[in-house]
Amino acid sequence: QVQVVESGGGLVQVGGSLRLSCAVSGTTNDIDAIGWYREAPGQRREQVAAIDSAGSTNYADSAKGRFTITMDNARNAAFLQMNNLKPEDTAAYFCNAFLSEAVAGRYDFWGQGTQVTVSS
Repeated sequence: QVQVVESGGGLVQVGGSLRLSCAVSGTTNDIDAIGWYREAPGQRREQVAAIDSAGSTNYADSAKGRFTITMDNARNAAFLQMNNLKPEDTAAYFCNAFLSEAVAGRYDFWGQGTQVTVSS
């Protein structure tokens, strides 16, 4: 079965950095795209950044200039480098993997999330 596992979250001070990792396993299908999302308490889940297999990226306005998303196709992994973190970046961060072919009728898979807390 397909598994998506995030890691790298933690507690960091304002202005600090974190690098989140997303590992996809359980499939030999190619990954068409990876998206990083975040969900703060009481707020809707929002996309922070996304990347496709060609390397094209897209960022939320709040992430532009501070976050960088990359993908390692060979390792079925993706990363989110977050710099100059702000208190409003505090949230659970989730990775979503969209596969080129369906597995058990599904194309996209979510991880369980990793918590990022930015203290002022």
